Amino acid sequence: MDFNILSVILILIVAFVAGMEGILDQFQFHQPIIACSLVGLATGHLKECIILGGALQLIAMGWANIGAAVAPDAALASVASAIIFVKAGDFSDGGQKVAIAAAVTLATVGLVLTMVVRTLSVIIIHQADAAAEKGSYRGVEFWHLVALACQGLRIAIPAGMLLAVPTETVQNALGALPEWFTSGMAIGGGFVVAVGYAMVINMMATKEVWPFFFIGFALAAVSDLTLIAMGTLGLSIAIVYLNLSKNKGSDKSEASNSGDPLGDILDDY
Repeated sequence: MDFNILSVILILIVAFVAGMEGILDQFQFHQPIIACSLVGLATGHLKECIILGGALQLIAMGWANIGAAVAPDAALASVASAIIFVKAGDFSDGGQKVAIAAAVTLATVGLVLTMVVRTLSVIIIHQADAAAEKGSYRGVEFWHLVALACQGLRIAIPAGMLLAVPTETVQNALGALPEWFTSGMAIGGGFVVAVGYAMVINMMATKEVWPFFFIGFALAAVSDLTLIAMGTLGLSIAIVYLNLSKNKGSDKSEASNSGDPLGDILDDY
């Protein structure tokens, strides 16, 4: 489908903000679940893009900067794949699979743009240093905003290029992708999802959290429970945990409270 002027403007704004958020991490607009949903809202396909964003979010959980290794570009993957998804007009599972395959590819390509922008940032930082030597606060602020704008343009320019491509061209290009490529990228994305879950669990692996994890794992197998029911159970368990933590803190001195309410209860026995 072709986008009207308002949709194009809104998508470019979302892309620009997502690019900046990739550095700021303030409101997480670069996360797939948010960026894809905003693109879907701008194009009138909110439901379909939320589903795409949720699938990509599971993959992006395994993307993290470790040492000098830079993670794939989640912002570019989210915005570009949502644009391709809507332009293709195929909202079936097959169309979603192709969009995810494109997202993984674009996330890797986005690393090149990240390197270019960070190289330009070196020049910009020198300009900010020069303004600081002159005592110009406004100059320092200006060059910081320029560096931040470059991060936004890193996503907005590719998004604009995709929007300029005719819909038929996008559909023909996606239709020409071989089955082995799309299936392979989908399988690879599934592996990354497992890695993302493992990283999150590893960060949360404490003795007071493991019981709740297994409770949720067991309840997830109950097919009669809806997402609302699961969310209600999760909220209730969180409230119970907070009350346990508060009560144990009031019963014992601060020195004897380890901050682990379940551990403190077990220690009593």
